[in-house]
Amino acid sequence: MVALALDIGGTKIAAGVAEADGTVPRPATTPTPRSGVWDACAALLREVVGSAPVTSVGIASAGPVDAAAGMVWPINIDEWSGGFELAGAVQTLFPGASTQLALDGAAAALGEYHHGAGRGTPDLLSLVVSTGIGGGVVLGGHITAGRTGNAGHIGHIVVPGGTDPCTCGGIGCLETVASGPSSVRWARANGWRGSTGVELAKAAASGDAVALAALDRAGTALGQAIASAAAIIDVDLAVIGGGFAHAGPPLWDPLRGAAERHARLSFVSNLRVVPAQLGASGTLVGAGGLAVYGS
Repeated sequence: MVALALDIGGTKIAAGVAEADGTVPRPATTPTPRSGVWDACAALLREVVGSAPVTSVGIASAGPVDAAAGMVWPINIDEWSGGFELAGAVQTLFPGASTQLALDGAAAALGEYHHGAGRGTPDLLSLVVSTGIGGGVVLGGHITAGRTGNAGHIGHIVVPGGTDPCTCGGIGCLETVASGPSSVRWARANGWRGSTGVELAKAAASGDAVALAALDRAGTALGQAIASAAAIIDVDLAVIGGGFAHAGPPLWDPLRGAAERHARLSFVSNLRVVPAQLGASGTLVGAGGLAVYGS
């Protein structure tokens, strides 16, 4: 009997067999195609499981999602932007298997709680800062999904001074200020000549004034959003992963400074903000936890 984990993002799809503790030691990955996304998922799942009977599948997907209905509407997967019945497709592929669907940020939070930077802390907020900004919440050792499964969408908190339109349709979302591409756009508008978040981080580490200002701007917005979210959900730990989170002190120093300035209520005054430990595998490990533990 096999438990499977599936992680679907705008850039790649990952799948693997989950161990009894929810870890996924030998995952397989494939780039997310522009079309035929479900076919790619099904092929990857068949590859990792072979002929073994499947009892459960934990699914992490880019959102928005409707966990109860098993539907997803990923902003960054055009083919599914009108909605796709993901849980039903998995159940058709593996008749009789149970499915647990979660927002990718929520799955990442669960992975960090069980096996990463959140071990021993049953109440935490998780962020993934990369091309976009995702998030998830674990309270009492379980994912807090909210009404539809989308709790934790911290990338769409409106931050002070944010005025740019967001892909979600809103204005001034954290994602428009602090994601990698948003920071690059701001830096280029102010005279910087690079083109990627990695280049921006390197330029900041070398002392480039515009790059430093861009990362200060992003880090400050992240710290403000984390302090706000911590006050709402009453947590004292925020775990941050994602490629842009590797930008180092030029991002982390203003981030932690802003979080400390704004988290002044007694119950969040000891707010800790730490790097994620599981890296890119965190979301898949969380999906493995869904398959094994159920939440």
